[in-house]
Amino acid sequence: MLPRELIKRIRRLEITTRKVVSSVLSGQYHSVFKGRGMAFSEVRQYQPGDEVRTIDWNVTARMNDAYVKVFTEERELTVMLLVDVSASGSFGSGERSKAELSAEVAAQIAFSAIANNDRVGLVLFSDRIEKVVPPRKGKSHVLRLITDILTTKPKGHGTNLNEALTYLSHVAKRKTVTFLISDFIAQEYEKGLRIVGRKHDLVPVVVNDPFEEKFPALGVVDLEDPETGERMTIDTSDPRVRGRFQKFMAARREERNKVFKRLQLDSVELRAHEEYALSLQKFFAARAARMGS
Repeated sequence: MLPRELIKRIRRLEITTRKVVSSVLSGQYHSVFKGRGMAFSEVRQYQPGDEVRTIDWNVTARMNDAYVKVFTEERELTVMLLVDVSASGSFGSGERSKAELSAEVAAQIAFSAIANNDRVGLVLFSDRIEKVVPPRKGKSHVLRLITDILTTKPKGHGTNLNEALTYLSHVAKRKTVTFLISDFIAQEYEKGLRIVGRKHDLVPVVVNDPFEEKFPALGVVDLEDPETGERMTIDTSDPRVRGRFQKFMAARREERNKVFKRLQLDSVELRAHEEYALSLQKFFAARAARMGS
């Protein structure tokens, strides 16, 4: 039995997410993710402008008139959500933590998928695989995914992106659209991205917090790494300290983006303090424009 507060939270998330899907992301998800291929639909009489190569010569001979084959896109996709539930996701300098942002984004993508009659599966991971839910369709299934994201208590604390990517490459035999939702505070994940990106439509979704880009002057503070437990005391009023931190984080972000560019991966970066639906909308629009060019 789920706690009443959790049920309310899931319900609120469902309402806000479905509203965004219908009002902001309507049609964009469909336009940027292709189905498995083209399937034969019917034959009809030839019309001026039809591709000659689509003429069905057997039917044409029988009917003594030109007929063409009509194909439609096989729309049904399998969407996999790889969601990072490591300890660093608990950090949040504002109203929303990175873990909460990840849950909301995953819900938004899942509802977009089922609105297009696609199947959605889930892999929760830290430095190990924490939970796997096979792909299915339907609202009740998506609500189960959201519940699992919000309630799973990970056994691991660290982040191993390769672990999740390797798992997917072993179990997903057919092409999927895979959203890798993480803060990417991890090491040496390029190989895993490359392997999955070759077969699947892989979209890295980077979630971060504004304090991870530019630390404010808060005086002397005690910091603890939630993944390693390492503690340190720093004087954030010292501009040199903040400058070194900002430089380090900028270098890490630049290296991450270089990896995405080398592998030709479309990525989207979301910040916990911003309206992420608009960022997703811009990502879908940019991808659709590039695919159409």
